[in-house]
Amino acid sequence: MKRSVERQWELSLDADTVRMLAAKARTFSAALNSDYDGGHEHEVEFGREGDQHHHDGLAEEEEEDLTEEEFRELVADLNVDEAAELLAIAWIGRGDYEVAEWSDAVTDARERVNGRLAAYLLSMPMLGDWLEEGLAAIGA
Repeated sequence: MKRSVERQWELSLDADTVRMLAAKARTFSAALNSDYDGGHEHEVEFGREGDQHHHDGLAEEEEEDLTEEEFRELVADLNVDEAAELLAIAWIGRGDYEVAEWSDAVTDARERVNGRLAAYLLSMPMLGDWLEEGLAAIGA
């Protein structure tokens, strides 16, 4: 359990923005996992005569893609300080850094911030949870 320490810094990044990104990450992550049941893909039968498949999931797929696209655009719009803080929050939430190591986390994150930050963040399987946990840990 991470313990919260009294903050001695001000975030450049708005905590509500982090919460919104966490929600989008959860939506995107849930969309990826919706085709799995207990870790196994659902069975699909092909070639049965008379079966007509009506794909009504197109709207859902477009919405999921839009969520990922929105996430990527929001991350791309962050300045270097905000992006570094977002990454540091994710790392603290994941347990890579302790709250007391905030400045080290931000410094290290600043070195890693580049045009592929959104892809890196989206590769984190529990990004939404880690962002929320990181925010809670830093008292934001």
